[in-house]
Amino acid sequence: MRDLWSGLLVAFSLYSAVPVPQVAWTRRSMRWALGFLPLVGVLIGVAEWLWFAFCARFGAAALFYAAVAALLPLILSGGIHLDGFADTCDALCSFGDREKRLAILSDPHVGAFAPLWLTALLLAETACFAQLYERPVLLPLAYAGFALARTMGGAKVVLSPCARDSGLAQIFAENSDKTAVVAALAAEFILFLTVCGLPLYRVPHGLTAVKSIVPVLLVWYALHESMSRRVFGGITGDLAGFFISIAELLVLAAAAVGGLML
Repeated sequence: MRDLWSGLLVAFSLYSAVPVPQVAWTRRSMRWALGFLPLVGVLIGVAEWLWFAFCARFGAAALFYAAVAALLPLILSGGIHLDGFADTCDALCSFGDREKRLAILSDPHVGAFAPLWLTALLLAETACFAQLYERPVLLPLAYAGFALARTMGGAKVVLSPCARDSGLAQIFAENSDKTAVVAALAAEFILFLTVCGLPLYRVPHGLTAVKSIVPVLLVWYALHESMSRRVFGGITGDLAGFFISIAELLVLAAAAVGGLML
């Protein structure tokens, strides 16, 4: 039980901005840490729901709701995944060889392409949230996306080969109980889909929308895996952040567009 608690604290201390007691990063404390990563997504989803309820209650404008909703994941996560998204965009747009791209991932400076693509990502999320506010049919799916993305992102760190023998991804992959973590993440993925499907049970085609997001995320997982291995030689923490950021956007977009059609 102590190891589980330590793993939870490690996950939240690194992958969220929530103040938690600090624990030493040891093999025991990190053993199941990635299994708790989706709980950060649950926290974001709950915060998003509370913000929507507040805005709906007081009749806030769609743009006001959407702008804050797009910033909530950044505020609660501390921006760690967006940092990986930005670094990956710089590396991919450099069109350099593998070593140069890995060096860009490690560089703390921001290049020319990161701000452009980060702005595009936040604008796309804001647009999706604005549409969801106007037609919140698939709102539970949108909010579950933050946890779903992290289940797959955590699995990617554990299952994919590391691009280098240093960095956060390598540390977590080396110290994780891979069998237990993958099993926990798979169970959480199914649980989150089930929970978001319950309020959509009576919505016409609501469950179909929930089921349809699974192949979308699996295709993105496969495409990202192919790109990571071919371009970088494996996974890194930045590439995992890139995966999670795009996965969140895909679920948001599916919920927004799906709400138009239902």
